[in-house]
Amino acid sequence: MRTLFSKSRNKNRLSSRRSLPLFKEPSARSSRGTEGWQPLKIDKTLAFITFVFICFGLVFTYSSSAFDSTAYFKRQLAFDALGVAAALFLSQTYGRLQRVIKPIWLMYGAWALLVIVLFTRPIANVHRWINLGFFNLQPSEVAKVTLVLYVANYLSNVQGKLAKNWRLLLKPLAVSGITFALMMRAPDLGTPMLMAVVVVAMLFAAGARVKHLLCLFALTLPVLLYQLVFYSYRFQRILSFLNPEADASGTGYQLMQSLLAVGSGGWFGKGLGNSELKLAYLPEAHTDFIFSIMAEELGLLRILIILLLFCWLLRRGLSLACAAKNSFHSLVIFGLTLTITVQAFINMAMAIGLLPTKGIPLPFFSYGGSSVIMTLVMMGIMANMAAGESAPRSARRDDFTDYKNRNRS
Repeated sequence: MRTLFSKSRNKNRLSSRRSLPLFKEPSARSSRGTEGWQPLKIDKTLAFITFVFICFGLVFTYSSSAFDSTAYFKRQLAFDALGVAAALFLSQTYGRLQRVIKPIWLMYGAWALLVIVLFTRPIANVHRWINLGFFNLQPSEVAKVTLVLYVANYLSNVQGKLAKNWRLLLKPLAVSGITFALMMRAPDLGTPMLMAVVVVAMLFAAGARVKHLLCLFALTLPVLLYQLVFYSYRFQRILSFLNPEADASGTGYQLMQSLLAVGSGGWFGKGLGNSELKLAYLPEAHTDFIFSIMAEELGLLRILIILLLFCWLLRRGLSLACAAKNSFHSLVIFGLTLTITVQAFINMAMAIGLLPTKGIPLPFFSYGGSSVIMTLVMMGIMANMAAGESAPRSARRDDFTDYKNRNRS
């Protein structure tokens, strides 16, 4: 992991000379500026994976919402359309927007939303959504993106200094801690734990020492234990995870139904639309447990394609992070890639009983406006930063790939 960004692709000098700039400068010979601005090239791999995920997500939203599939499908289609529009817009303009909108301002906006949601009417006994009329906004989804942008911006400004001065970790940890605390007031423990993994990975990739991160874990462990042990429903959830058969009709019901759905799919599945567990047996079949319905209908061999696509997205994201033209872009791509893929792996592990059940949606697939739109926003930001992948090393403002050596100096 420490050498994650220590290698980057060697660029052929001839191809570098022939490559067009991201933004064409107006020709001096033409007073009309006929060349002007040219659209950025979107990474084909990211575009293909996103397209496939959107198509699969719509299909299984239709299939898993057994009682009112048309309504859920139409709303998910609208969410996807809004998300794609936002992704296309950001893929072309985020580089210019980041020059005028500071990441800390976005962080303040996310905090405001996380505070406002605490005073809204609870849904399912939790304060996680703000009713905007046409859909419910989930502030924690917005906070995930803004937190990655803020941490990446901060770390790019202190590059090469983390290993020599542990006090530089305090500011990003304080901002992260405030964000997590507001999320847990909702209450929501799954999203803070997901983003804690992402933030720690970003700190490690940026040069933070392992012993400092271990000390951080030791300090936060009592808080985590308090959240797990002294909230009875969370403790019961852990017990049902360890032995779901003990209370198959109570706390272990959801996990048992999920396991039945996955197991009954066999190798080749029951066929698209033929799931039986979605018929009022498996709660939240079209949201948090859509993967179980997919496994039941597709079977083990076909569901592996979904897993491989997420692995491909992870590999592509890490590759783009290594080749990015500066440290900020590297860290943003790295952080957003982890946010999407780690969340996906947690959701799938939860569905098959490898992790306790938690309200974490499957990116691109689970029904919900905030999750779908913000996931596509992340893909749009990654596409914008990936457009500078072909920039030669000599043209980079700094070299994030030398973090390891600078930390040793």
